[in-house]
Amino acid sequence: MSPIPSDPTTRADADVASDLLSSPHLASGIKKATFRLMPMLIILYFVAFLDRTNVGFAEAALEVDRGITAGAYALGAGIFFIGYALFEIPSNLLLDKFGARFWLARIAITWGIVAAAFAFVNGEPMFIILRFLLGVTEAGLFPGVIMFLSQWFPNKRRVQMFALFYLAQPFSQMLGAPLSGGLISFGDQFTPWAGWQVMFFVEGALAVLAGIAAFSFLVDSPQKAKFLDDDEKRALKEVMAHEDAVKEQDGPRGIGAALISGKVWYFTTIYFCLQIAVYGTTFYLPQQVSSLIGESVGWQVGLVSAIPWACGLFACYYVGKHATTVRRRRTWGALFFLITGLAILVSAWAGANGQGLLGIVAITVAVAAFLSTGPITWSFPTSFLTGAAAAAGIGLINSLGNLGGFVAPIMRTAVNESIPTDSGAWGVVSLGVFAFLGAILMWATRFFSAKADALLGPERASGD
Repeated sequence: MSPIPSDPTTRADADVASDLLSSPHLASGIKKATFRLMPMLIILYFVAFLDRTNVGFAEAALEVDRGITAGAYALGAGIFFIGYALFEIPSNLLLDKFGARFWLARIAITWGIVAAAFAFVNGEPMFIILRFLLGVTEAGLFPGVIMFLSQWFPNKRRVQMFALFYLAQPFSQMLGAPLSGGLISFGDQFTPWAGWQVMFFVEGALAVLAGIAAFSFLVDSPQKAKFLDDDEKRALKEVMAHEDAVKEQDGPRGIGAALISGKVWYFTTIYFCLQIAVYGTTFYLPQQVSSLIGESVGWQVGLVSAIPWACGLFACYYVGKHATTVRRRRTWGALFFLITGLAILVSAWAGANGQGLLGIVAITVAVAAFLSTGPITWSFPTSFLTGAAAAAGIGLINSLGNLGGFVAPIMRTAVNESIPTDSGAWGVVSLGVFAFLGAILMWATRFFSAKADALLGPERASGD
């Protein structure tokens, strides 16, 4: 987005925002809200990301035990995002109607039931149907949380909250990778079930429990929060109302306007590029690590697969804490997209040339970079979307952007079949191309402007 314009209205808005943001009651309210809401939201996304990606640990076993071919696996891995995309906007609008507390809990419980049902997969049709239903039932969780956070936290602090929420991804893979591998090993050795069945059932049950807990811990708005005093409620209400008023001056109004907004579609494209890198890497990470270290998928592969996510944890937190200006968000976002693409290319070369250590390092850099890009990407649309337009616009960006998760495994498989190699390097390379496109698009956001940019304060306020 372009530098802050100098018209008197914008300067006045910035001055009012500065006064509101300096309130000690606002600071204490944000602190309380962070400690009350963020752990529950992180747990929800932790289990969601675990349940949508744990299929990578079962890929080989499903082929042996249930005859699920590589093509069917790729279709099943990706079709999740078709169901997700179809029901994303309706789910977000229903969340806006019923409230985050009820709707996020409903989402978690229903997707947990579907996730647990994967333990009973008996062939390709059932596998593909369940992956589709998993997308349908989980639809609305991520954009619902993004919208929920944009109603609780001012723009100045929002990327930090997005980054905290995004920590669920590295946590789910850092802890979830050895958990999934360990459950497979445990199930194979100590239960009458196959290890992959134990993994699916246990991790699905975790989502149901998380949904029940969310109903108790989440609060729909600051005004309903018993953990805030009256001054804190008032401070949060005033700063969020002021930001919404500024957004309405130049953002789309209403559902229809949001769905045809050029800016909304622009950020949908950026998010699509990001998701190609994310899921093209994530779905195949256990198998890629297995190939690099020469071990079958299990406990050891799970531990090594956790390394990239552990590093991404710290990178995501640092970026969220320090990306406090528009210029910094734009520059860092473009840079991290670029690093993601380069690291993906290096990992492909390492895999093709038997360089296991270099391959692990490259994957680690890629994961840290794309995790850091996500919170920054979401800071832009939430700076000009509010109300019903936010429900529709955020839903559209996430639903169509997440189709990158459908395209990535199919594209990777198709490229590998067209240019066959033992390492599948060219399929990995194809993912990097979209990361480079994302870098160009993120850099070009300098040609956009939004009056809400002024609410962040001077561009160089934080050391830019």
